[in-house]
Amino acid sequence: MNVRAFVDEHYRHFNAGTLQRAARSLTEFIDAGGKVFLTLAGAMSTAELGRSLAPMIRAGHVAAISCTGANLEEDLFNLVAHDHYVRIHSHEDLTPADDQELLERHLNRVTDTCIPEEEAIRAVEHHLMARWQAAHEPQLPHRFLYDLVLSGDLDDVYQAKPADSWLLAAAQLDLPLYVPGWEDSTLGNIFAARSLEGEVNTNAVLGGVHYMHHLVDFYQRNHHPLAFLQVGGGIAGDFPICVVPLLTQDLQVDAPLWSWFAQVTDATASYGGYSGAPPNEKISWGKLSIDTPRFNIHSDATVVMPLLFGYVLDR
Repeated sequence: MNVRAFVDEHYRHFNAGTLQRAARSLTEFIDAGGKVFLTLAGAMSTAELGRSLAPMIRAGHVAAISCTGANLEEDLFNLVAHDHYVRIHSHEDLTPADDQELLERHLNRVTDTCIPEEEAIRAVEHHLMARWQAAHEPQLPHRFLYDLVLSGDLDDVYQAKPADSWLLAAAQLDLPLYVPGWEDSTLGNIFAARSLEGEVNTNAVLGGVHYMHHLVDFYQRNHHPLAFLQVGGGIAGDFPICVVPLLTQDLQVDAPLWSWFAQVTDATASYGGYSGAPPNEKISWGKLSIDTPRFNIHSDATVVMPLLFGYVLDR
């Protein structure tokens, strides 16, 4: 049984039913000429979402991505250091002393997966340092990573399959990418540290306002209906969805609302966090219309997203 048939047969009620309806609706949306604007929060790259996301990008279904700095860099870390990652199968049983031992071994834990500092982070740091220092004009953060993965400098050290890297797929297509709050990431921290030491020009890397300028231009030039697919919450989702009220309310120009919306989250609205805000709330902010197809899948994105992408790709 293929993915689409499996989901249609077994995913009928509750969150599973919402996933099935969202998957079918998104497939119809794409078949009608729409594209996906994807936002990635959480540790989706360390969860190796690229295995299902990269094929979506190569199929032309993704118009742009907004992600945290961690998701941007962690796809690259996995690409160059996959074999050195350490898996912990009973992470719930770890004690503070166990995590202290991981620190001493230079293993940065993300739930059940440890990113090796030397083989991953330090292995790419000097490549990016050279690019930051040589920058003749300021660039957005992701442009330096695009340049690195396209340069061939790392081809001989890849440990994960290049076909499984969403960053590489995005770079090859020069996909519009937005990384608000990039400074809140390992490489962002390193850049800030080196700028404090005077080793790089602080102005070599552009920031959030420049990303918003680019997003406004992208949204106005776009000719496809856009599905806003939000994985988790946080700045990765908050930043791009605001481009519509920015255009219509602040700049007072005509702009279409987002044409389709789905969020995958385990957060609930009762705690007052934006990550759990139901889609209807976005109507009041002028981001969605009353007629926008809307789905809120309360589940684990590491389970949901491969099924959703698999459904769309299962032709």
